[in-house]
Amino acid sequence: MSGWDDARPARTPGVSAKEEILARLRTALAAPRRDEITTAEDVPRTYQRADDKQELRTAPEKVRGVLVQRLEDYTAVVHRTTASQAPAAIAAALGEARSVVVPSALPGSWTEAVTADLIVDDGSASPRDLDAIDAVLTGCHTAIALTGTIVLRADGRGGRRAISLVPDHHVIVVEAEQVVLGVPKAIERMGEDPRAAWTMISGPSATSDIELERVEGVHGPRRLDVVLIEPEPEPAPDDEAGAEPSAEQERTS
Repeated sequence: MSGWDDARPARTPGVSAKEEILARLRTALAAPRRDEITTAEDVPRTYQRADDKQELRTAPEKVRGVLVQRLEDYTAVVHRTTASQAPAAIAAALGEARSVVVPSALPGSWTEAVTADLIVDDGSASPRDLDAIDAVLTGCHTAIALTGTIVLRADGRGGRRAISLVPDHHVIVVEAEQVVLGVPKAIERMGEDPRAAWTMISGPSATSDIELERVEGVHGPRRLDVVLIEPEPEPAPDDEAGAEPSAEQERTS
């Protein structure tokens, strides 16, 4: 047990406030800790990690289900689709947008059904220019199911941060393999490029004033649509294929 004393120290006559503060700091640094943690090895490591059993063993379809639930809790609109139907789902998510800005390396197949004017961002558009565009369409790097957070990297799919903040409507395409359960796994994925500029989005932009009135669209897009591309469904088994012929079929054959 240490001789730690939480009592308020008494002022020392003739000592300035600065000298007294520094003296107290020296005393505190020299005193032994009140807990048992003395080195980095003593820090508990019981928090969730990227290789946690829950992260590795939870079925992917359940993880995607949690992501959808969280996104809808944040008032985002989720469009669940497959790769073959993705162009139509993306066009539906963009709705009546007449102009759409996209990053430079967005897959061309995603915009096959889009009828709006596509503006490929080359970095020259100013915030005022972007404000005049109806919507932005981007991919993503990672989607975190437990927090409903979508992570964008400033690259050819996520685009620079300005295009995902200024237009009023943001449509994000999330592929099934980009969905993880928890934050540790997402941080591990982001560690592949630690110097990149990252943007984390949890629902449409919203804030509250001092009277707790919710205001949307102040710090980013007012509307958020997420197009989740899931694996194609398994084909239904053909009950007749491979079935043994009945006795009646054998008599008539």
